[in-house]
Amino acid sequence: MGVWNWALAAYARPGVPQACLALQDVHGQNTSYLLWAVWAELADPAQLAAGAQAAKAWERTALDRLREVRRALKSPLAPVSDAAREGLREDVKAAELRAERVLMETLAGLAGGQAGGAAALTALTAASLAWGKPAPDADLAALAAALG
Repeated sequence: MGVWNWALAAYARPGVPQACLALQDVHGQNTSYLLWAVWAELADPAQLAAGAQAAKAWERTALDRLREVRRALKSPLAPVSDAAREGLREDVKAAELRAERVLMETLAGLAGGQAGGAAALTALTAASLAWGKPAPDADLAALAAALG
């Protein structure tokens, strides 16, 4: 299964959205990057470092900006009608999801299509370390458990 379809199925599992958002919003992790590492079963520091570099560049260029606009559009902004604001917010949300898909497919290309064989928690721990400031083990374990 391709990385994007795998990620959509994984994100639909109970507990995964909450664990991903905690890692993203509280610990500064990139959840697309973390999910890619699990999908590719990676623990190789060189591959993860290359993935982190690519993800950080894409995050700065596209994801952070789109996320900021989407979140800013959450609150009413007179005199703009709520319907118009919400419609635009949905468009920005779709663009943000497309940017996440572009990132994950780019990362999948870096992995070379071969599974590395690492278990989910091993891949998450190694990826979080390669990201820079590692997330707490308990939060990574929560995501690994939710992913099954």
